[in-house]
Amino acid sequence: METLIPIINRLQEVFLTVGAEIIQLPQIVVVGSQSSGKSSVLESLVGRDFLPRGSGIVTRRPLVLQLVNVPSLEERRKQDNGIKAEEWGTFLHSKNQIFTDFNEIRKEIEDETDRNTDNKGISPEPIYLKIYSPNVLSLTLVDLPGITKVPVGDQPEDIETQVQEMIVSYISNPNSLILCVSPANSDLATSDALKLAREVDPDGHRTLLVVSKLDLMDAGTDALEVLLGRVIPVRLGIIGVVNRSQHDLNTQKSLTDSCKDEQAFLQRYYPSLASRCGSRYLARTLSRLLMHHIRDCLPELKTRVTVLAAQYQSRLNSYGQPVEDHSATLLQIVTKFATDYCSTIEGTARHIQTSELCGGARICYIFHETFGRTLQSIDPLGGLTELDILTAIRNATGPRPALFVPEVSFELLVKKQIKRLEEPSMRCVELVHEELQRIIQHCSAYSTQELLRFPKLHDSIVEVVTSLLRKRLPITNEMVHNLVAIELAYINTKHPDFTDAAQVSASVNSQQVLKRSLSVSLSLQIHAGLDFVLSSLSQAEAGDGGKRWKNEKMPSEEKGPVPGFGSPTKAVNLLDTAVPVSRKLSTREQRDCEVIQRLIKCYFLIVRKSIQDSVPKTVMHFLVNFVKENLQSELVGQLYKQRLLQELLIESQETAQQRTEVAQMLEALKKASNIISEIRETHLW
Repeated sequence: METLIPIINRLQEVFLTVGAEIIQLPQIVVVGSQSSGKSSVLESLVGRDFLPRGSGIVTRRPLVLQLVNVPSLEERRKQDNGIKAEEWGTFLHSKNQIFTDFNEIRKEIEDETDRNTDNKGISPEPIYLKIYSPNVLSLTLVDLPGITKVPVGDQPEDIETQVQEMIVSYISNPNSLILCVSPANSDLATSDALKLAREVDPDGHRTLLVVSKLDLMDAGTDALEVLLGRVIPVRLGIIGVVNRSQHDLNTQKSLTDSCKDEQAFLQRYYPSLASRCGSRYLARTLSRLLMHHIRDCLPELKTRVTVLAAQYQSRLNSYGQPVEDHSATLLQIVTKFATDYCSTIEGTARHIQTSELCGGARICYIFHETFGRTLQSIDPLGGLTELDILTAIRNATGPRPALFVPEVSFELLVKKQIKRLEEPSMRCVELVHEELQRIIQHCSAYSTQELLRFPKLHDSIVEVVTSLLRKRLPITNEMVHNLVAIELAYINTKHPDFTDAAQVSASVNSQQVLKRSLSVSLSLQIHAGLDFVLSSLSQAEAGDGGKRWKNEKMPSEEKGPVPGFGSPTKAVNLLDTAVPVSRKLSTREQRDCEVIQRLIKCYFLIVRKSIQDSVPKTVMHFLVNFVKENLQSELVGQLYKQRLLQELLIESQETAQQRTEVAQMLEALKKASNIISEIRETHLW
């Protein structure tokens, strides 16, 4: 099981090469308040001084520390290979440079921190350091900036929030172990590190507590209750350590001597816990916990790598390969687009929308719902009054009174009504043309990545199809206009569905006779009643001898002669008399108007039915079907030109960059899969 940690380190290196964090690898995250002793704990695990020190926030970028156990220098000399140093370190940002002096490692950490941070600010970009030594246990740790409360110097006002967000982003990884460092001379109940750990790991399955600075507690007090877990229980355990003092640092006291002094201190003050405390025990515990944690995470990690490899392989396939045969590639893309366009019209496309009608379905809706309902809503007699009809009849007869309804008036009026069918017919053509334009965008949105790889080719295809539709639009409009013009050119009164004028006239006459007979009967009844009333009045007036009538005069005697007829007054010009807007029509006028109305309505319905049937057929033949049949040949004719091939098939920089990134990630995932496959079941137990 000791091989698991090096394997995780190798996986980490593989994914770092592509700068990706899609795989959450097992690691130990060190969390603590500022000046809690985190750096001293890490240095005790390594056995060397290599971390920057000072006041304020010293660790301002995450430090990913990989400890690798290697054979001693003497053993490696026997094998005559490897680096001629007992211990050394390497950085990812300067991988080819080997640091054998740990003071130089400290300086490189400081310099690299300053390159990406301003003044005392922090940066989430990690520094990757790998230390090889025969004196370390293989571990992977992440040292994070210490939790601070008050901004110092030029630090931003929200420095506390920034640090906490960075810490949470690391410890939220379910595959990470949380190493909380809290000093013994502070109240554990107020530990910020434990508080953050509890937020992301409420059950404590991933949390280990290190109580530092045991030697700095007040006289007469100790941390026994804390170390036994009686104050705050921590599931993975609580380990106490003694850090080096500032005096030890100033006198450059070695870590070996510090470890001896630490053990002596523990034996003196915590004899019952001495074997379960100290830096060496902490290193062994961390190594054991990390190996067991890796073992538990490995099956899920393997599945995750396999799934991601399949996804990235699919993405890489969608980007296609770099173009080698330009002619074949262009023909393939053009053919694919033309096929998708026609399939969208026919309703056989692979990508069928469910939110709205599209393609052929929308064209069908335009024909039978939009256009059909619009025609049905047109009133055959809309805009015609009885006075208009009567005026047309009189104008058609000239100076002679007509004995019959003139046919010219019918043709004049019915043509006026038929002309109203042209506007909705032309609007139908416009709507279908707009839908054919929308299909271009639909096919572009759901087209293959091959077309999206080449922006110029995509734009050229859209331009060619748009131009083809633009050319066919006036031709289709003219044909639809001719349909209405044909109906206007000849009024076929012998149409099989058209009612004969004589029959209409006879029907109207019979209805008028029936109405007249009913009115006469009613008049007779009214006259009989009046006679009875008058006779009663006459008998009543006979008593006064008719004196009342002798004193009254006729109206004509009072007003005098009628002007214009033997009267000396000025004559009236009849041509100045205004034509009445409406008046009561005579019986014959009513009959003639009703005959014309019936004939107009009958013939209009015949023409409307014909237009409703012929306009969709015309649009399909001259616009839709023509585009379907000639689209591919038009695209090939306009785009398949030797001088255009290189220009049209220039790949977008974004696509090329994405293909490179996906290929690198896929390669990293394949390497990771190979590394994981090296683990045998026997290694896990």
